[in-house]
Amino acid sequence: MITKVQHPQGLFVLFFTEMWERFSYYGMRALLVLYLVNAQEYSREEALSLYATYTGLVYLTPIIGGYLADRWLGARRAVFVGGIVMALGHFAMAFPGLLHFALGLLVAGNGFFKPNISTMVGSLYEQHDPRRDAGFTIFYMGINLGAFLSPLICGTLGEKVGWHWGFGAAGVGMVLGMLIYWAGQHRLGHAGSHHEEPSGEHFRLGIGDWSTITAVSTAVTLLVGAGVFLWPQISQLWEMAGTGTQLGLGAGLLVIATTAPRWFGGNSEPVKLTREDRQHLLVIFIMALFVIFFWMGFEQAGGTMNLFADQKTERNLLGWEMPASYFQSVNPLAILLLAPLFSALWLRLDRSRFALSSIQKQAVGMMILGLGFVVLAVADERASEFGRVAPWWLLTVYLLHTMGELCLSPIGLSMVTKLAPARLVSLMMGFWFTAMALANYLAGTLESILHQWQVPLYWFLVGSSMGAGLLLLFLSPFIKRLMHGVE
Repeated sequence: MITKVQHPQGLFVLFFTEMWERFSYYGMRALLVLYLVNAQEYSREEALSLYATYTGLVYLTPIIGGYLADRWLGARRAVFVGGIVMALGHFAMAFPGLLHFALGLLVAGNGFFKPNISTMVGSLYEQHDPRRDAGFTIFYMGINLGAFLSPLICGTLGEKVGWHWGFGAAGVGMVLGMLIYWAGQHRLGHAGSHHEEPSGEHFRLGIGDWSTITAVSTAVTLLVGAGVFLWPQISQLWEMAGTGTQLGLGAGLLVIATTAPRWFGGNSEPVKLTREDRQHLLVIFIMALFVIFFWMGFEQAGGTMNLFADQKTERNLLGWEMPASYFQSVNPLAILLLAPLFSALWLRLDRSRFALSSIQKQAVGMMILGLGFVVLAVADERASEFGRVAPWWLLTVYLLHTMGELCLSPIGLSMVTKLAPARLVSLMMGFWFTAMALANYLAGTLESILHQWQVPLYWFLVGSSMGAGLLLLFLSPFIKRLMHGVE
């Protein structure tokens, strides 16, 4: 029996599943830009552009995966589809000629996996369960345990042994995550069920479910392969088509996407929204706009900050050159150390007259991120003058960014699951990640955009993150009224 202080057993199944999935993602992310620049001889701008496209699409596809899960697949089956496709993508990264196919599989698989595993965490708890935020914080620690281990293992193998050994290790992590998820199905209760009213104590996947998972995984893999193979011809035809044709094709694809679930017997009844539901959705939309400013800065970690570690940071320790990818482990390690402290801090503040709303916490997070970029901007100026700077500059930046992340990311994920109507949770989680998609794309392209006006990247990010934080703090009373007591 679960008491008020215990968490559902399913939380720890999802904890370890997500831990290994994030191990695979962050291991690949730590290596991608370095691999493109140092092994494939991409220019800095070309490498950051491909990184921006990849990370942007990684966070864009969840809105499709969330929609299909809400209307047809169910979150539990969608996570299996995503995990299988991503495992194939990671192993494909081990072959130089399959780079774009591998990235395509990772993008597509993530769309099914990412929004739905977060949704399943929320569905383990009842709507007003006080353990919910703490559960998401624990889940978030699993994400960062995987993110801490992966640069050390994948980075060492990639930079010291061979790039494709590092990518292969990421694939092994994804397989381990899916094995844990499969073995722990009986501990998940009804979380992620695609049935309206599941019967029995636990929902279990049957033969029909596995057939669907296999069919969808195969179809996604074949579609990605066909898309990569035909992309030169597709892009040429798209450029030749007129604006009217392009709009018509876009509208047609939208109609197909929104009606496809009923072809498979999915739940296609329109969702009826109350006035309160609509205001809750408005809050999600407003906050999605604001978090773009946070992630646009934070996601410099895998791009310009990764190159800063490689090219502008002193890494020689007693004659041994530390891999640049090791700096990617600082943020998740700091989260593992600081997350329990922040969790305790929020509980203490909630009981005092200094309690902060979830909106105010996220505003504070944006301003702390800005402080980190003050340090990085000064370090960049010193590196331009002296060649390389001491590691503590970058360590300080990562520490401040981590503190900002703890104020914003787990709070935001929990907020979406509480505000979204039950039948739209996965879709809204996908929308939340769509905002992060735009932020990730901007993170990789912002430097080249600002260069045209000779605006320093890091000082720009100081202004954008602090400005957004202050504006959100000012608007927080209005937004809080739209939440109707949801915290």
